[in-house]
Amino acid sequence: MTAFTIAHRLPRRVRLVAPALKGDPEKAYLFSILLTKRAGVKQTKATPQLGSVTIWFDPKELPLPALLQICQTLLGHLATAQPKWPTARAQTASARTLQFAIEGMTCASCALLIELLLKRDPRILEANVNFANQTACVTGAVSKEELFELVSRLGYRPHPLDTVAQRREWLALERARIAAEKRRLVSALGLSLPVMAIAMLHPRQSFWYWLKFLFTLPVVLRSGRPFFTTAIQFAKVRAANMDTLVALGVGAAFGYSAIALAAGRYRDLYFEAAAGIVSFVQLGRYLEEKAKGQAHEAVFKLIELQPRTAARLEEGREVCVPVEQLKVGDLVRVRPGERIPTDGEVVEGVSEVNEALLTGEAMPVSKRPGDKVIGGCINGAGAFTLRVTAVGADTVLAGIIHLMEQAQGAKLPIQKAVDKISSRFVPAVIGVAALSFAGWQMQGQFALALKSAISVLLIACPCALGLATPAAILVGTGAAARRGIYIKNGPSLELAAKLSALVFDKTGTLTQGRPEVTEVVWLAAGDPKEYWRWIGGAEVNSEHFLARALVAQAQAQKLALPSPQAFQLVPGEGVKAQVEGREVLIGNAAWMARHQVALEAFAGACAKLGAEGKTAVLVAVDARPTAVIGIADALRPGAKAAIAALKRMGIQTFMVTGDAEAPARFIAAQVGIDQVVANAKPQDKLDLIERLKRQGERVGMVGDGINDAPALAAADVSFAVGSGTDIAVAAADLTLVQADIAKVADAIEISAFTLRVIYQNLFWAFLYNTVAIPVAALGKLNPMIAAGAMALSSVSVVANSLRLKSQ
Repeated sequence: MTAFTIAHRLPRRVRLVAPALKGDPEKAYLFSILLTKRAGVKQTKATPQLGSVTIWFDPKELPLPALLQICQTLLGHLATAQPKWPTARAQTASARTLQFAIEGMTCASCALLIELLLKRDPRILEANVNFANQTACVTGAVSKEELFELVSRLGYRPHPLDTVAQRREWLALERARIAAEKRRLVSALGLSLPVMAIAMLHPRQSFWYWLKFLFTLPVVLRSGRPFFTTAIQFAKVRAANMDTLVALGVGAAFGYSAIALAAGRYRDLYFEAAAGIVSFVQLGRYLEEKAKGQAHEAVFKLIELQPRTAARLEEGREVCVPVEQLKVGDLVRVRPGERIPTDGEVVEGVSEVNEALLTGEAMPVSKRPGDKVIGGCINGAGAFTLRVTAVGADTVLAGIIHLMEQAQGAKLPIQKAVDKISSRFVPAVIGVAALSFAGWQMQGQFALALKSAISVLLIACPCALGLATPAAILVGTGAAARRGIYIKNGPSLELAAKLSALVFDKTGTLTQGRPEVTEVVWLAAGDPKEYWRWIGGAEVNSEHFLARALVAQAQAQKLALPSPQAFQLVPGEGVKAQVEGREVLIGNAAWMARHQVALEAFAGACAKLGAEGKTAVLVAVDARPTAVIGIADALRPGAKAAIAALKRMGIQTFMVTGDAEAPARFIAAQVGIDQVVANAKPQDKLDLIERLKRQGERVGMVGDGINDAPALAAADVSFAVGSGTDIAVAAADLTLVQADIAKVADAIEISAFTLRVIYQNLFWAFLYNTVAIPVAALGKLNPMIAAGAMALSSVSVVANSLRLKSQ
């Protein structure tokens, strides 16, 4: 018996739906791990909420029938087998992904080495190590302790980033490290400048040569010590990085000079080169770290939103405790003007809270007992007590920061090609330096041979290549987050700029997702406010969604609503109520006819509202036709402008909805969408996405509901509005936190600008190395100039990426 169904199939991709995987993240994840270990399977994407797995495969290497047989066998095993290793994050809601910081990475090659060794572990499905923000994102069935042990074996120090407090500790370590880099730089420059000055004077007395040696020695052994330490660590695992090149260059210059000095040969001494190299490289590292600190600015600001302490109530008195000591169920007092320390529910007091952290709107939101509050938001003029409902990694603020860092640590497809080049770069540079040395030595020019070899080692810069993409992603995702756009992964950031078609859901995406009164046609003379009092009073106790819209309209006019003396409800037809001595009828035409109310007066207004896709609610007071009220799902603000912006970009727009044809066409006409699919089931939405992709389109999907999740998962890039369901958000690549679809156009613009910056960075990095290495090999560069140029190349890449902050 087949354990799955094929939801859709393309030549190189198939999506399976297996009931055994639905709602079971561990089993779905394990199924993905086992599949990716099979030859021919290139990538998998599991959506446990839907019980689906999308598989990218090579049909030549693994034909579809063979793949389906493998899936059948694996699902059979999973039905009875249990995972034999601990889940990745047993203490949190997610058991799939771990994100943590790594202390000790000095260049892009460090990140590549850690990533390579992590991927060799069979339990790890995916590992991305990002040098630009010093973090790693690992997906696999391995515990945090085991993962940290793997990283520690390489000589690096992992740090958890589960909570805001842990991120704050890492931020403090980062700032301390930058301060230490500055101290090393000052020390190196203070000792190197006298060495360079002595070299420029060309003294002939041996005293000056020995003085240069004494000044250079602490520069190499103290300020340059990290280069040698890291190079030795890499050598132990038969690898090399940027520090290897610097260590070889400085070691060769200083070692040869020390031997020559001891032998009394004063002509070929390179102490100023050794000291200058350390100083220039240290200067570059310091400037690079300062620039990367600016790139992290968006995350730093989010971290600082959470207060460090909270006023916990213990036996009726307030006790100031660190926020990380709070537990679910604790009572916390929040005073006027304070930031809320963690997520909770108001149990006492009334206030207004600025929730711009989530909504982007500075307008305060009223809070009273029973209302939810979010940690990091600012309390208004009132004081209240909250009961803690979430702490640590489970808070909304921690989730936003995690989402943002996950995107910043992601890799674009273009980065994979760059990583392959970078992994072979350092050995290739060492080979070029050796050939350059041998070539000049064969011509009897030892001094020039040593100079050219050292220059080659120092001028080459794998860091510029390694930083080109992650630095741009770091700043680009920060710019997106400031606009309320949270990007989950690197490929979606790259693909968003290439979209040619966007499919929108209607209800809850283009519209607000709740009915409201949009138009009233009055048929009787009198004061409209008086009629609204009676209408609101008649419906005040009803739970019907149309009734709630009528009551909300009455309350919006600040009217005191009377209670009905009598109330009768017939589902599907209407209500009859006695309000302040008046008989109020609210319902459809059949309801009015049943109560002998003349229908001719309603006909014109009903026809007009029906043509616009609105629900017509008829009102009669004392059997006299009084009003026709149009109720519809109102458009989201900015929807029309968003569609216009997308059209200017040349992107086709579609609307697909389960709603009827008339309201769908009316909403589409209002926003400017020409192509509409109405009465659509979830499978119809999915079919539209696949049909557009078969036509060669790059397709994006924007939705908010459970029925949108399959289409969101199938789209090249998917957008979920932040007010949508958890399943829709889980299936999407980008989340629009403010539920503003105008942000879709913003996301595409940021994506395009980010890609341009990446290509500029890569062009500069490749051009720099292509030109600089041959020039150095020909003996045309002084080693100190080479070291300075290498340092500035990395700084230039980060500085160019910082232009994205203006987006």
